[in-house]
Amino acid sequence: MAGPAPPPDPGAPMRPEALRRIHAALGPESGLVLVGGAVRDRLLGRDSGDWDLASALLPETVMARARAAGMRVIPTGLQHGTVTVMEAGIGFEITTFRGEGAYLDGRRPETVTLGVGLNADLARRDFTINALALPVEALDHGSWREAVVDPFGGVADLNLGLLRAVGLPLERFQEDGLRGLRACRFVSQLGFAIEPATLEAIPQCLEVSAKVAVERVFTELTKLLTGAHPGRGLQALAATGLLDLWLPELRPMIGCAQNNHHRYPVWEHTLEVIARTPPEADLRWAGLLHDVGKPASWSQGPEGNIHFYGHEPRSVALTELLFTRLRASHALTRRVLALVRHHGTHPDPTWGDPACRRFLKRLQEDDLPLARWAEFRLADQSGKGFETSRCQPAHDAMVARLQALAARKPALGIRELALDGKALMALAGRKGGPWLGQLQAFLLEAVLEDPDLNATEPLAAAAQQWLAEPGK
Repeated sequence: MAGPAPPPDPGAPMRPEALRRIHAALGPESGLVLVGGAVRDRLLGRDSGDWDLASALLPETVMARARAAGMRVIPTGLQHGTVTVMEAGIGFEITTFRGEGAYLDGRRPETVTLGVGLNADLARRDFTINALALPVEALDHGSWREAVVDPFGGVADLNLGLLRAVGLPLERFQEDGLRGLRACRFVSQLGFAIEPATLEAIPQCLEVSAKVAVERVFTELTKLLTGAHPGRGLQALAATGLLDLWLPELRPMIGCAQNNHHRYPVWEHTLEVIARTPPEADLRWAGLLHDVGKPASWSQGPEGNIHFYGHEPRSVALTELLFTRLRASHALTRRVLALVRHHGTHPDPTWGDPACRRFLKRLQEDDLPLARWAEFRLADQSGKGFETSRCQPAHDAMVARLQALAARKPALGIRELALDGKALMALAGRKGGPWLGQLQAFLLEAVLEDPDLNATEPLAAAAQQWLAEPGK
């Protein structure tokens, strides 16, 4: 039995020679075209790992001709007319031109009709900039742009930086509940604006959007957050009601005022922090959620000063709730929670070395690298809206000090103590029990205070002193 098709490598360059060989195998009557995102990205001069193909041939014919040419073929979605042809180590999905019936579940068409024309196939796409096709034989032509099949004005919308639904927007968003979120994601990735009628239709179809599986939602939200213009995408989410549908914990952040340590309110500060982090999922999600607990922690002192006492643990709790609901992976959840948990820690020159080592211990316990924490902290500090030069020197000095302390390899965990559990039990002449953990915690605290104690003899002396205390 054939195994699943490996996904395309989004970092790999387009390989026209592979497409030419597939086209030669299927024959000129195949009408083989590149469709959707690959055409859009080529017109924009962007790299694309989305190399979907469409053909007039039925899937059985595609499989037979590709196999006859010695190519591996995987029937990945025959019920929808899709097969995957492997060539040059890449899986190319080829879908027969198709029309679709009504969408009853907000995700899939009830019926699929194969054998329609190319324009009818493009008519079922979501946005005009995705309803484009490029004949494979035109890929290498200098005039390839003139060969683009564009029945709905997608090229003009690309030039305008506009996201417009194909046909009637209400029909498109009632068909697939994910399309509204995809619109916001394209705003983030491309920096486009949503055409007014298209934008107006999204909040009218929220009941369809509510049917979408949370795993698909989380994937799209992550793509939105890691786009080039995440703030614009998030503002689109807020404007369409999709923020309230899937991220309701964030709504109170909008309009929540801050103290004079911030130039921006909570929501605008959040967008600034996200924009200042690299486009990586953990940093961007942490940027979005690090202050989500602030509205519930808001208070005002007698002199009018605004405070957010205890907002960090509230943000951690809300992040965990949200990630559980959206079924985020455990690995990503751990990384984001660690960043949120420690974002409010501000070591300064008044901290002694023991306090700095205790902080390094907490980072280690959360498996959060110092460099990662520092990168996020700088984004948070500079995202307050003041000149970066105002916070950069103190930040750099603090990070350099922590790095110097970490470079000395101090014991930050029980496993790094010079005496392990067996040695301590032999020293005490006892079997293991709760006392052992208490002793190890005492010794670790002593070593954090004075790293020179982490040697066999001084650590044994400290252990004997503890064991000699009454009740120990």
